[in-house]
Amino acid sequence: MKTLWTPWRMDYINNKASGKSCFFCAAPDLAYSAEDLILYRDQLLVVLMNRFPYANGHLLVAPARHVADIGELTAEESNALAAMLTRCTGILRRHLQPDGFNIGLNLGEVAGAGVASHLHWHIVPRWHGDHNYMTVLAEVRTIPEHINNTFARLLPDFQPR
Repeated sequence: MKTLWTPWRMDYINNKASGKSCFFCAAPDLAYSAEDLILYRDQLLVVLMNRFPYANGHLLVAPARHVADIGELTAEESNALAAMLTRCTGILRRHLQPDGFNIGLNLGEVAGAGVASHLHWHIVPRWHGDHNYMTVLAEVRTIPEHINNTFARLLPDFQPR
């Protein structure tokens, strides 16, 4: 297998190892932040782009409050999160025209949660044939648009009108 160097991931690894604050909790006073890839934040929830996406437009939707378990959510938080998942798929459909979505929650570290201490859903746009031979032969994903460009395209739809 060939090595694909990803030195930008060291920031994530070092922050996780050092116990620095959760990236879902970063910039709590800002409605959005290009630096933190936050598309939307209010008192109940936060939407941000996955810095290490499985596909172009990979979003993370989480409660604003730092909670680890779905059973800890209030009814208001649950309703806001469900509505935002629907809103996010509409925004992604409008801008990226995917053929489908993977939407999921990994609850707990053993279930695959990379950040088990802060509950979050993944929304991954999918296209017919979106993972080409690179994934099969080289175990490398190709993302067709830079994350900063996708952020700029999606951000206006997350802001109040």
